[in-house]
Amino acid sequence: MDGKGVYTFPTATKYEGEVKDGMFHGKGVLHFPNGSKYEATWENGKAKQGSFTFADGLQYQEKDWDYCDGYDRRFYSERCNGFRPPGEYQLTDLHPPRVIPDGFYDCGDGFYDPKTRVVTSLTGRFRRNADDSEHEWIVRTCRKAWDQVVEVDLEKSVATGPEETVSTEAYE
Repeated sequence: MDGKGVYTFPTATKYEGEVKDGMFHGKGVLHFPNGSKYEATWENGKAKQGSFTFADGLQYQEKDWDYCDGYDRRFYSERCNGFRPPGEYQLTDLHPPRVIPDGFYDCGDGFYDPKTRVVTSLTGRFRRNADDSEHEWIVRTCRKAWDQVVEVDLEKSVATGPEETVSTEAYE
């Protein structure tokens, strides 16, 4: 392969750019299935200079990176748009968060089934088999379907007895 073109990997990652002797060479962009991208100048298949942009538009900075550090744990969308009103949860950078299929985990680039140890894309296509370390990381850190926040109607809640009154002013 030589010249300009588009190559799609089996993982659905797509390279658009210049190629020489079958290798990335010149200017090109890797588009990842989750919406993020890596724009770079390539030389014989290796990136010489590039920049990574997350799916939400946040651009990675190698120096003075202050996003998601020990002092500021806000999501990027919260940095851009402010916090949600009191009483509204923001569990992920997406609001509302994507719905996780029963029994699965949201591992960022897809859903993970701990029984089969398979990660599928958000549309259900096979993405990869998880090895032991990825399995342990997902189970330990990722959001699970059974942790999803469910809206509660305080007036019909069994947590409130008949003698108790509930003020819903803060929730309206």
